[in-house]
Amino acid sequence: MFLVVGLGNPGEKYAWTRHNFGFYIVDKFQNKYGFPDFKFLKRADSLVSKKKFSGKTVILAKPQTFMNSSGLSVAGLMAKYKATPDNLLVIHDDIDLSFGRIKISKNRGSAGHKGVESIIDRIGTKDFIRMRLGILNNFVEPKELAREKFVLEEFSGREKELAGQLADKACLILKLIVMGRADEAREIASGKFPA
Repeated sequence: MFLVVGLGNPGEKYAWTRHNFGFYIVDKFQNKYGFPDFKFLKRADSLVSKKKFSGKTVILAKPQTFMNSSGLSVAGLMAKYKATPDNLLVIHDDIDLSFGRIKISKNRGSAGHKGVESIIDRIGTKDFIRMRLGILNNFVEPKELAREKFVLEEFSGREKELAGQLADKACLILKLIVMGRADEAREIASGKFPA
């Protein structure tokens, strides 16, 4: 079993913001591989889509708490599906990585990401897989903005053009991780973008 959680903020207002990159990847994976429509799971305050995929039960989830309270939803999801940190994968934006870069990490601190920090605090460990999606770029100057404001800005036009390609790459990486081919996934993640 794999519990895949994309991080973001609920509501149309945030749909195309950089902080919602995790939601975007989970939505893309759901569409690409024919997962059922998301349904609201009250117990975990999350939208959930579940399917057998590559011989495993895969649960895609989008917490409907706001980003800084993501841990509440993740703890509820783990309790509902009897998940352990070993089969938890969290997908989120990362302002410390260049746009287009993807890093697979495990057993690392939050590096200031409030959603990840909330998850670590609630489940009591940082020993779970994370797919970190770079949002720092040359198209806008984030140093002129507060980090908190930058992540809540909508993608620029150029970012939107490239987001689909990046999402395809992220979906392939996610598929390989679920299939137990983590080394191959890391190799693809480390490649240049666009590939």
